Amino acid sequence: QVQLTESGGGLAQAGGSLTLSCTASGRTYDSVAMGWFRQGPGAEREFVAAISESGSITYYGDSVTGRFTISKDSAENTVTLHMNSLKPEDTAVYYCVLGSSAFRIQHDHRNDVKAWGKGTQVTVSS
Repeated sequence: QVQLTESGGGLAQAGGSLTLSCTASGRTYDSVAMGWFRQGPGAEREFVAAISESGSITYYGDSVTGRFTISKDSAENTVTLHMNSLKPEDTAVYYCVLGSSAFRIQHDHRNDVKAWGKGTQVTVSS
């Protein structure tokens, strides 16, 4: 069984920055890509970013491209999401995920994601 433990998040002002981290533990087997989704108030779940096992391949959702950066420490099974130029519409619960590939996390998460974190709240004030 895989456990994903998220940290970071909290409150930021528009234009500010926050960093989220997530560590995977347990039996990850071949699920080695990681990523983030978010769900805002009254909104559908939205893909944010994903990164391959090696960290060499990354994908971003349109709404965060150029502002967010995902990175991975493979030795520690940890993924970090640096969020810059935050906007009020970034307010959401952010969920860490574990899957087999970054591409499938983005495009086929219902079939690929093997584990979800409990979520961490990010609130951006205007």
